[in-house]
Amino acid sequence: RVSFMNNQKPQKPTLSGQRFKTRKRDEKERFDPTQFQDCIIQGLTETGTDLEAVAKFLDASGAKLDYRRYAETLFDILVAGGMLAPGGTLADDMTRTNVCVFAAQEDLETMQAFAQVFNKLIRRYKYLEKGFEDEVKKLLLFLKGFSESERNKLAMLTGILLANGTLNASILNSLYNENLVKEGVSAAFAVKLFKSWINEKDINAVAVSLRKVNMDNRLMELFPANKQSVEHFSKYFTEAGLKELSEYVRNQQSIGARKELQKELQEQMSRGDPFKDIILYVKEEMKKNNISEQTVVAIIWSSVMSTVEWNKKEELVAEQAIKHLKQYSPLLAAFTTQGQSELTLLLKIQEYCYDNIHFMKAFQKIVVLFYKAEVLSEEPILKWYKDAHLAKGKSVFLEQMKKFVEWLKNAEEGKASSLALKWS
Repeated sequence: RVSFMNNQKPQKPTLSGQRFKTRKRDEKERFDPTQFQDCIIQGLTETGTDLEAVAKFLDASGAKLDYRRYAETLFDILVAGGMLAPGGTLADDMTRTNVCVFAAQEDLETMQAFAQVFNKLIRRYKYLEKGFEDEVKKLLLFLKGFSESERNKLAMLTGILLANGTLNASILNSLYNENLVKEGVSAAFAVKLFKSWINEKDINAVAVSLRKVNMDNRLMELFPANKQSVEHFSKYFTEAGLKELSEYVRNQQSIGARKELQKELQEQMSRGDPFKDIILYVKEEMKKNNISEQTVVAIIWSSVMSTVEWNKKEELVAEQAIKHLKQYSPLLAAFTTQGQSELTLLLKIQEYCYDNIHFMKAFQKIVVLFYKAEVLSEEPILKWYKDAHLAKGKSVFLEQMKKFVEWLKNAEEGKASSLALKWS
């Protein structure tokens, strides 16, 4: 019998183990999402529509309620008034509150006040940052489940929160959802969002935020593939009162086209393609992407100068440059049909010679070469010398050009006047 009792002793710890399990179960029930929701909604009902009181209540509740575990439920309530089911609907049997974004007035001032509630909450509980970003991404995917007014309010709020840095522009990825784009929901939402964002900041600040997350070249994806053109984007957003956004996208598209042109040019040059083929390609790209001759001549100059490993000795680099540039003169000449293009080229040469110290003494030799090759003419050179030059290396380059400019001024009057037509 003693032996039997001894055998029973080790079983005692299982009783405390059972009690421990009970405590875990009680804890789980205590932090059930439904109970969490009831606590938040009861508190919001008591505070009423005074958003300062709402912010204070949320601040105090964070010490008692498990915000970390139930961040999604918390943000669902603050935005939609209760826990959202998949697709963005509120379950009928759920308790809900009218102290939320969707039940508020549809105006910018009200949304700015709500933005302050979210700002204060997230500043107080930094760990909610990630949960809030995830929440907004989810809400954007649910847009079709909301009314037009609810979408408008969410768009205004999101724009304000993007402007003050509470949200990261990467959340806009959700707007590229195929169904939202196809039905025009994404573009309509973007109008309200960008209006409030630009209203809080300006287009330059918006551009910086977009660029940080590589979104600056993706805005046209707000439209279906068959409508992804600068013309369509520009018309849509200009008519919606967002001309600055239209111009920004047009500029971004132009920058992209210019980068692509430069890349292709360098490849054609390295292959040794005939100049007539290169000229034809460049002219087609100019027409297609509305690129000016001044822009093109700057791109060609940059491409020509980047195809060579330049000598580090000043006395040898000038000779090397003249030999290289003589070869490419016909290509540059094809795109200096306007006086302004010639002046652009002169400024690019000046800038290059100043930035690359070994070229400082080569400036005049390059200009004379291009004059002889009919890439540059008298009028633009004289204009550059008189008042259109850059400040970079000004005294050095003007001194180099002094004798040549005097010679030009004394050149045949007839020839000078005929070339003056090219400038006009």
